[in-house]
Amino acid sequence: MTQNTKTGLDRRGFLAASAAAAAGVVAAPAFAQTEASTVEMESAVTGPVRHNISSFRVLDWQPYFASLTNGAVLVDTTSRALHYWSADGATYKLYPTSVPLTEDLTRRGRTEVVRKVEGPEWRPTPAMQVRNPEWPDYVPPGPDNPLGTHALYLSWQYYRIHGTHDTRKIGRRSSNGCIGLYNEHIEELFGLTKVGTQVLLI
Repeated sequence: MTQNTKTGLDRRGFLAASAAAAAGVVAAPAFAQTEASTVEMESAVTGPVRHNISSFRVLDWQPYFASLTNGAVLVDTTSRALHYWSADGATYKLYPTSVPLTEDLTRRGRTEVVRKVEGPEWRPTPAMQVRNPEWPDYVPPGPDNPLGTHALYLSWQYYRIHGTHDTRKIGRRSSNGCIGLYNEHIEELFGLTKVGTQVLLI
C-alpha cells in the first residue's frame, strides 16, 4: 500500500512538472544535423505539446546484436526510446528520446560511439555558414548549446546522441537528425558507454 501510494505521488509529480515545463518554458533555438553532411537549426517547440509519446517496451538484445561486446545501444525511432545493455548484460537502461522530424531526416543502421564529450561545443559546417550566414560561428558549452551537457559522437559524421536543454523535445519528432535525451539521462548513458560501444538505429 505504501509503495503504491508513493508511486502514485511520484507519477503525479512527474506529470505536473512535465505540464509546467510545457506551458511555461520558452527555449532558444537548437541545432542538429539534417543530412550526413549538414547541421541545421531547430525551431523552438511552441504551442500545445501533442504526440509526446514514448512506447516503453522492455526489449531483449539478442534480436538486434550478435553479442554485447563493448555494450550496446538500440535507438527505436518508432517508439522514441533508447535501450542500453552493458557488456556483461547485468545493466539495462531505457530512456525516452527525441527523434528526427521526418523520415528523410532519419538515418538507420549500425554505427558506434567514436568520441565522448562532456560540455560539448558546437560549430556550423562551412556549407551551413554559406546557407545561413546569420547563424553563430561557435556556440560554447552552456545553456544555449544545442547538444546539452554531454554528447556521444557516432561514426556517421554529424550524428550524435546528446542532451537537450529544451525538455519539451523529448518523446517527440523534434530533431533534424540527432537523438536527444534529457540531460540527466545522457549524463548517465555517457558514464555507461565507452568509445567502441555499438549502436543500432531502427
